[in-house]
Amino acid sequence: MQEPSNNTTHFGFKEIPTDEKVEAVAKVFHSVAAKYDIMNDLMSGGIHRLWKMHTINQSGVRAGNKVLDIAGGTGDLTLRFSRLVGSTGQVILADINDSMLKVGRDKLANKGVVGNVKFAQANAESLPFADNTFDCITIAFGLRNVTDKDAALKSMYRVLKPGGRLLILEFSKPESECLSTIYDQYSFRLLPFMGQIIANDAESYRYLAESIRMHPDQETLKDMMDSAGFERTSYQNLTGGIVALHKGFKY
Repeated sequence: MQEPSNNTTHFGFKEIPTDEKVEAVAKVFHSVAAKYDIMNDLMSGGIHRLWKMHTINQSGVRAGNKVLDIAGGTGDLTLRFSRLVGSTGQVILADINDSMLKVGRDKLANKGVVGNVKFAQANAESLPFADNTFDCITIAFGLRNVTDKDAALKSMYRVLKPGGRLLILEFSKPESECLSTIYDQYSFRLLPFMGQIIANDAESYRYLAESIRMHPDQETLKDMMDSAGFERTSYQNLTGGIVALHKGFKY
């Protein structure tokens, strides 16, 4: 597919004016917020929980740490991090979409998560935090929706403490052609159908499938992290590369 110009960007397979993407993505997540957790379980067969647990296990987060969960949505990672950092630590769940933040806030409150969690409506490209603030930053299934990913990575680097780590959990490129073919059939046929039945919104889930295909592959994203200043960057393919966990450090 042709690369967008400086004044346009990808929205799924469409090319739209760059300054319209934030609003377009916001509409998608306003629409899917209420059914987001249900659809995640159905779409992945519950495997997303294992991907997220693996991310937690790779984070190195411990009591007293300060964690930023970008595009934290309904709070799956924040919930687990809140237990790890304890009463002396803090987790900030940040999301650009207020509908997702409201769902996450209500979900965590219902689970008794209070005291060490704060919420922030924030754009990953220009994070509203001081330099060298966080011991760990995570962004799970959110980077592909960011308009300027390079700016977002630089912003994450800025607010990460020296010695801290960034973890990016995101859909990526399957390792085998056979798996890729099966995955395409699932994504473009079954996924919008499920979205229509469960969330009454096939179009948003068609966008989500397209956005995955437009996201940088594993090596490209690793190179982007290097360019943003991260060191010891690496990635691990999960479920045959359908998902990848990228890791980078700030020294």
